[in-house]
Amino acid sequence: MKKLITINPIKLCLTLIAFLFLVSSMELRASDFQAGDTTKWRQLFNGKDLTGWKHAGQGSMSVEDGMIRGHGGMGLLYWAGEKFGNCKIRVVWKMEKTNSNAGVFVRVPIEPYEEWMPVFYGHEIQIDNMPELSDETEYHSTGMIYSLTKPLVPNMGKPGPEWNTFEITLDGPRTIVYLNGVKVTDYTDGDPVPPRTWDFEPFHGPRPDYGYMGLQNHGEEDVVFFKEVAVKPLR
Repeated sequence: MKKLITINPIKLCLTLIAFLFLVSSMELRASDFQAGDTTKWRQLFNGKDLTGWKHAGQGSMSVEDGMIRGHGGMGLLYWAGEKFGNCKIRVVWKMEKTNSNAGVFVRVPIEPYEEWMPVFYGHEIQIDNMPELSDETEYHSTGMIYSLTKPLVPNMGKPGPEWNTFEITLDGPRTIVYLNGVKVTDYTDGDPVPPRTWDFEPFHGPRPDYGYMGLQNHGEEDVVFFKEVAVKPLR
């Protein structure tokens, strides 16, 4: 997440109003992820194009050599038309440089229409092995729910160009993150969290059991490649 930002207060206010208006009916509106075969992964990225995906915010995403990558930013490529919960999400990714910045978003309550609403009201599983370079802490490191959790096991992210794997479990209000086979985050809504420090950090509070998921393009200097995005139900 960028440290130096400018947030339009009118845009933020409209985002909050939209969120409050829609959150009360989101269970009725949701096209929720359906239970199915718990042994098979369903691929959301076909390796060829962005069929099924939409982009919100700045910059763009494209497919190059069978991988999704970002251009500019900040923005979010999200899976359209379906909310995910009570499932596992597997994302295989690598950094272009030794360290790059991006994120995998889950529990976004309404369909993204700009770049900041998912940050403030969803959960970002962070990609950044060196948060100290931007004066941030371990709460902002790879595999954390951005600014809310600290590593159960630190420094499990591999530098670019090595591949990393997230396995994110959404089990009701509980979120578990495995990074390269090691559990690094286990968080349930209501667990203690540190005070909100920066204006670009998410607002505290509960998140929906079912929400949109997406991949962040953070900026031209922070390119992350994604070669697999897959999901399967818990039960």
